[in-house]
Order: sequence, then structure tokens, then C-alpha cells
Amino acid sequence: MNDLENNNVENGLNNFITEIIDNDIANNKNNGAVITRFPPEPNGYLHIGHAQAIWLNFSIAKKFGGKCHLRMDDTNPEKESIEYANAIQEDVKWLGWDWNDDLYFASDYYQQLYNYAIELISSGKAYVCDLSPDEFREYKGTLKEPGRPSPFRNRSVEENLTLFEEMKNGKYADGEKCLRAKIDMEHPNILMRDPAIYRIRRAHHYRTLDKWCIYPIYDFAHPLEDAIENITHSICTLEFEVHRPLYNWFVENTSVKATPQQIEFSRLDLSGTMMSKRKLLQLVEEGVVAGWDDPRMPTVSGLRRRGYTPEAINNFCEKAGITKFKGIIDLSLLEHCVREDLNKHASRYLAVMNPLKVTISNWEEGRVDILEGVNNPEDETAGTREIPFSKHLYIDRNDFMENAPKKFFRLSEGREVRLRYAYYITCDEVIKDENGEVIELICSYDPESRGGKSPDGRRVKGTIHWVSVEHAAKAEVRLYDRLFATERPGTDDAVDFHSELNSESLTVVDAYLEPALANSDVTKTVQFERQGYFCKDKDSTAEKIIFNRTASLRDSWAKKKK
Repeated sequence: MNDLENNNVENGLNNFITEIIDNDIANNKNNGAVITRFPPEPNGYLHIGHAQAIWLNFSIAKKFGGKCHLRMDDTNPEKESIEYANAIQEDVKWLGWDWNDDLYFASDYYQQLYNYAIELISSGKAYVCDLSPDEFREYKGTLKEPGRPSPFRNRSVEENLTLFEEMKNGKYADGEKCLRAKIDMEHPNILMRDPAIYRIRRAHHYRTLDKWCIYPIYDFAHPLEDAIENITHSICTLEFEVHRPLYNWFVENTSVKATPQQIEFSRLDLSGTMMSKRKLLQLVEEGVVAGWDDPRMPTVSGLRRRGYTPEAINNFCEKAGITKFKGIIDLSLLEHCVREDLNKHASRYLAVMNPLKVTISNWEEGRVDILEGVNNPEDETAGTREIPFSKHLYIDRNDFMENAPKKFFRLSEGREVRLRYAYYITCDEVIKDENGEVIELICSYDPESRGGKSPDGRRVKGTIHWVSVEHAAKAEVRLYDRLFATERPGTDDAVDFHSELNSESLTVVDAYLEPALANSDVTKTVQFERQGYFCKDKDSTAEKIIFNRTASLRDSWAKKKK
């Protein structure tokens, strides 16, 4: 187990699922073995909801000394790709988990699944049906009315075996026939009313290529895949609870030896966030966002590009909890976990995003002082760095105010402030352009206040950040905010989810950074002092430095909602 995995598994990990497993182990069920799996469909990129499922399955396996498989449930070739399969593996590894040699694909089991379908036909528990898709739905019935048997339900075993082989060999057109399980057309659970288990679909599969023209339905394939892999506890989200009788039926009515137990929990529902992969794909294809890893997206790759850490995400998954009850977790909890983690580890730097020039009148032209800045006051081992100071500086325009009120503790004409790590300065003159806009401040500094320390015990309440004009690195800074302006985007089918987008989810500004930031590690998130947490974007170059805002220093969204 690596260090990140150790951090991911809390000694106190406890929920109703672990209680079930505790009881199973006490009764020596499965000979005490615990094998879980994370089984994504490779038809899109993973999002924060998947991150919770990953954390849960891998954490449980580690807690009980078992193992967790990673399996691509790739039974729908029209929507799946190697790009998505590779991205899933990358995301799981980045989150800190290791499946070792237990990487599997549903497509590896196509022949076995076909053989199990033959078993069902041979035992009279499956048949080939010629109903059209519309007729299929009509015969299914409703919640209030039972279904009607298909006119093809009583075909002989021999005829069904022949027809199914002909389906496999490509004799029939897509949708012309399907293979159905023969269960109960009057069952109160509509899913048990002779569900389809194989359909004809001439689609190129990213792994099996054109070998197959029939593909198993997810509800048929998934439980048998679990059983083939000897999964002991098949943990899934609550919407699959109604599928559990069907899950058990396929395991019980085939010769597969293992009997995995399906356990459902409430899926993560995060405020202000849309989890539908279909709608997220739509945003990507329409160019509303700049790809699956756009920092505004709730995808794991988007969060990674934005500067979120795997530790923060896993900590959030733990804090969000695992229950059987539907509820909404406030996005502020995730942002809190990000700030909490970054506050411990992120190095601090000076950056100015709304620059106002300051000239130090009593500073010699050409003179440069090298000052010392603390990298992280929360971490004594983080050390210090050198910061150049010169005659011409930039400060943030918001740190200056004409005719400032008494409780404004930053810079104003005649007032004194402390420059972070540097000196005390006093604003002596304000220079404006022909439109009356302030364009420069003429200030004087106290030579005895080097390091921002008072030479005579006088108190200065205001401390502001700055950069040296001569040494500053210019950068493009992307100020990301929440992608949606509503609490439950995409949940009301009567509302076009595009209308719920936040028009201010991205603002781009030019900023000036202390020179050490120009060469900062692209994988590390840093704090711009008094500004927030930022990370260098993957597209940043020596010619064009780009930083993304990871998070503000506090929850500014709560103020917007008031």
C-alpha cells in the first residue's frame, strides 16, 4: 500500500456497508474474503461522483485486507473508446489507488457470456424474440398493468439455439431480433418481465473490433462479470436496487460458481453540479467548455487541471459519508476540503492581478534588494525564498482608496502600510491621467523597516502584497468560478440546462507574479497571498505563463446567494 493509499483509508472507516462485511466475515461467508470492484463504463470521463465510488470500493478492500478490481464494463461499442478507458485508469491512479494486476474488461468475457446465454436457452429460460422495439415496450406493460407474453415466447429450445447462432453469425439486421430471458411477464418489477439480454448491433468495438455483431445487455453481463471475478460485495448506487432481483436471477440460473452480494448506497448528489455524462459530453461537443478537463467541469481530470489534490478529494468523499438515504451535499464542503489541504502544503507567493504602479521616491534608481519570504507559515520545513525589491512596484488597485474611511487599513494618501516581507511605505502623492483615473502612487519608504518590522514599535494595521515591476513575470490568470448558477442544474427536464450556466464562470486577467512563480512546478498548487490558490495550467509555456484559480481563500459563493 502506498502512502496516498494509507492516507485514503481511515482507521475509523465505518458505515452500513462495512457493518454488513463485518457480519459476513464473522460468519465466515466467502471464507472471509473481501473482493470489491469499480466497474465504470468507458463512455466518458470520470466525475466527482465516480471519485466517491472509487474511494469507497478501494477503501473497503484495504480495510478488510482484500482487493479491488478495476473493470471496464464495455458492452456498448457505439459510445465507448480507448480514450475513455485510458483516462479512467489515469484518474484512478491519480486519486491514489492501485488495482495491481486486477484490471479487467467486460469484452474479455464475451465468449463466456455467450456460453451462459446458451445455457439459459438450453434450460428453457431464454428465447429469441422478433418483436420490434416499440412492440417490445408495449408488451412489457406498466406499473399498473401486467405485461403480455411475446408471441415468440414458446419457441422450442432447438429453434432458439439455431436463431441465436444465426444472430451471432450476422444473418439478421440490427434490431430485427433479440434474446430475452424467460422470467415472468406479470412480475410487479417490470425489469423482471422477460428482459432483453442480447441485441444485434453492428458496431466496431475498440477492443474486439468486428468479431461480434451481438452484444450483451448490461443487466445480463454485469452480475455474471462479478461472479466470474469472484467479487464478494458488488457495491453500487441506489438506482440499481430495483435491478437486484434480476442481478440475482442471472447468477442463480447459470452455472457461474460465485454468488456476489449486491449492496446499494445513495449516490453523491452535489449542489450546483451536473453529473450526467450525456449532458457533460454535450457541453464538450458544443464547445461550451474546453474539453473534459476544463477546470470548470466536475470531472476528475477537470479538478486535477484546476489544482485540486487527490488528498482533498478523498477527504471530501469520507466527509460526505455513505448512507442509504438520498441527500444533497453542498459544494462548499468540497471547496472547504480543498482549502484545508492546500493551506497545509501550498507554497505562498506574491501576485498582483489588478495592478497599480507605485514608485518609491527615496529609493535609489537601479538598486535591488533581495528579501526573504516564508514559503508556508503552516509548514516549518517549507523554507524560504528570495524576492527582489526595487524602485518601481505594482500593488493591487483594490489596496488603494482616495478619501478612504477610517476603517480602511490599506493605502491612501498620507497613510502608511506594510509591504509584505519588505518595508513600510507612505503614500505622498497621487498621479492621475487626463480622465482623473489614478495611474501611479508616489511613496516613500522607511529604511529601518526592512522585513516589514517596525523600527520603533509603531503599529501599522495594513499589510499588502506587491511585485517588482522590473522583475515581475507577466501571466494570464484564469479566474474560474462555478459552471452553473443554480443549485440543481439539469434536474428539471422542462428547463434547458444551458440556461442554468453561470455566465461568469470564467474571467481572464493579466497578472504580474514574483519571478519565482515563472518556474514553479506545473503539478503543484500554490497560494497567491491574499488572492487564493492557483496552479499553472498544462498549456503554460515559457513564452506564455498561464495560471488557473483553484479556489478562493474563503467561500465567496455563499455571499452571492444571500
